[in-house]
Parts: sequence; C-alpha cells; structure tokens
Amino acid sequence: MGIKIINEKCVGCKICVAVCPFQAITMVDKKAVIDLDKCTLCSACVEACKFNAIEFKREFTKTENIEQYDGVWVFGEQKKGIIQPVVYELLGKGKELAHKLHTQLSCVILGSNIKTKAQELIYRGADNVYVVDAPDLSNFLDEPYTKILVNLIRKYRPEIVLCGATSIGRALISRVAVKLHAGLTADCTGLDIEPQEKILLQTRPAFGGNIMATIITKNHRPQMSTVRHKVMKENEIDTTRQGKIIEESFAPAFFTSRTKILDIVEEVSSTVNLTEADIIVSGGRGMKNPENFAILEELAKALDGAVGASRAAVDSGWMPYSHQVGQTGKTVCPKIYIACGISGQIQHLVGMQSSKTIIAINQDAHAPIFNVANYGIVGDLFQVVPLLTKKFKEKIRK
Repeated sequence: MGIKIINEKCVGCKICVAVCPFQAITMVDKKAVIDLDKCTLCSACVEACKFNAIEFKREFTKTENIEQYDGVWVFGEQKKGIIQPVVYELLGKGKELAHKLHTQLSCVILGSNIKTKAQELIYRGADNVYVVDAPDLSNFLDEPYTKILVNLIRKYRPEIVLCGATSIGRALISRVAVKLHAGLTADCTGLDIEPQEKILLQTRPAFGGNIMATIITKNHRPQMSTVRHKVMKENEIDTTRQGKIIEESFAPAFFTSRTKILDIVEEVSSTVNLTEADIIVSGGRGMKNPENFAILEELAKALDGAVGASRAAVDSGWMPYSHQVGQTGKTVCPKIYIACGISGQIQHLVGMQSSKTIIAINQDAHAPIFNVANYGIVGDLFQVVPLLTKKFKEKIRK
C-alpha cells in the first residue's frame, strides 16, 4: 500500500495541497511532496490531480514473520491519572486469552505523572506494564498518542491489541491500525481463541445488530479489537501479584501535534449515569408517549436507580439520547435491569444482556425479551409498574 508523486508529471499547480484534508502535502522546488507520517491514504489528492501525477496503490499483503508476534496487549486508557473501568474488563478477558495462547498479558499506559498506576495494573492481571510518562501526554491528543503506541507495537510485536470502545479508544486505535496496516474489529462483545490455529475470534453485532458476526484476522498482526464497556467482567484485584514495569521515553518529535487543546470545559452535572447504575428501569415503544416515562422515573427513584430507554423511544423523541441503551447507545451491566414495554430486538439486547438480573414487563407473552429475562411479567405495564413502585416504597420505609 503506498502513494507517491510522479515528478515528471507534476506541474506545481498546488491543487493537491488545497484538497488534502490533513495538510500532508507541501510544495518543494515547485513539486508536490507528501509527508507520509501525516497522510492517511484517503486518496483525495489522487482524484483532484488533473495531470495524473499522483500514483496510489492498495496492495494488501500478509504480515511478514507472523510467528514472531507474541503476547496480548491492553491499552490502559486513563483520564487525569484515573484508570478507566473498561481497562480492568479488558485485563480480565486479556488474561483469559493469554492463558489459552500460553503467553503474557501486558498493558501500555500513556500520560503525565502516571508511573504510580503501573503497580495497580499488575494487581489487576498484567504481567508487564509499559509506561510512557511525559508532561506532553497529560491530555489525550490523536497524533502523539498514535505515534508512540505505533512505535511500541513495532518494537515489541504483540499478536493481539485490545482497547476500550470509548471516545478516546475509537479515535486512537483506528489510527494505529492504519499505520500498522493491521485489521481492526470495532465494538466487539465477545473475544475468544480458535483452538486449532490459535487466532483471535472477534464477535460483534452486524447488519444493524440483526446478526452476530465472528471476524478473524489470519494474515495480519497485530490482531486488533475495540470492546464495549460493561460487556465483560472486571478482573479482580490481587495484591500478591508481581510483574515487570518497563519505562519508555521518546524524542520531542513524537509529541508534536497539528492540533492543540484550547480549553477543557468540565461537565457541571449529569442527569443520568447509566453505565455505573446498579439498577436501571428502561422503557420502550410500549410506553406510548413521553409523559408515561414519569412512572418509570418514579420506580427508578424508589430504587435509587437510573432510567433508560430503547432506541425506538429515543428516536420518537420521548427520551434524550443520553438514556439510550443498546448497540447505538450505551452498554450497561447493572445488578437489576427492568425492561418495560421493550420487545427485545437484538439491537437493544446487545446493550443490556450482560445484566445480572433481567426483569421484563410486556403484554406480549411471545416478546423476544422474555428469552433473556430471569423473571417475566406478562401484563399491562401501566398497572404493574405503579404496583411495583408502591410495594418497593413500603419495603424501603420499613
């Protein structure tokens, strides 16, 4: 895979410079020059060039010396020095994968003043922790984080790299995969090792969530996946574990970026935090109108829980997107999930099926939601939910 300027054909018109969305092309001695570190191979310049002076080839070849790649890596996402919960989930799954491959589990963490967090990651299952601690990494920026992570992967050659499907994870790992010419499966809900060939099985919803697809990357390394928060269990803390902490340093050029942070505006308050709630009461199309969500809010308040919604309810404008549970919303794993008037389409199940206890309330006895529910109530939710609220309030008062 590559792109280059054919100097004999380049007339110095600067059209390619103007159309490049990543400022990867400059003029040197009246000839276009492409900075391959900035180029993402989007091919916008190729289409714009009227003189066929840009050659672009996509050649997908097998990664050389695949057998030299070894180990499972987890990207240790942190914010303000706090390790994000999804990292502990990935360490739990990563430990399982590493055991099946008879290899080691490692975690890589980038940031400022984060050396002290390395031991915490070892307690959570990492055999090795790669630490890059620098003031320039205090806040996440795409380019420096990408350059550093790509360099580390090329140096140590892990066969599997896992990352949380968070806003930071999605922005980072896709760039890393492009630079490494590696395959990437996004939003996985299941990971396993194929016993014969020892390759990663990456399961995710496909075709709008109507089927679950298992994807493999046989010919490229590392095998890369992003995983949704709350679909896997956190690895337990074991303070007796010992591991190796490896500090890495980089030249100033690795910290350069074409973007900069002007300001960070902290969220003053949050009306809902579904991903951390122990109890969630969700409503779907069966709620009939937005006003009826008040009865769910009352039940959630009685249980000190949060209110969720299906995509149908959100698309109808009945609830804000911040409450949406499902493939295109939030993935949750509460102790109790109460689904009210939700049919149970796969798009919704993907976001809540790992809940410890699922209670379904629906008039349709054949609704798919009952196939995953631990307890089911066939009845009118407008009668059932207020009765539940009343009973819970009575018990709580006692």
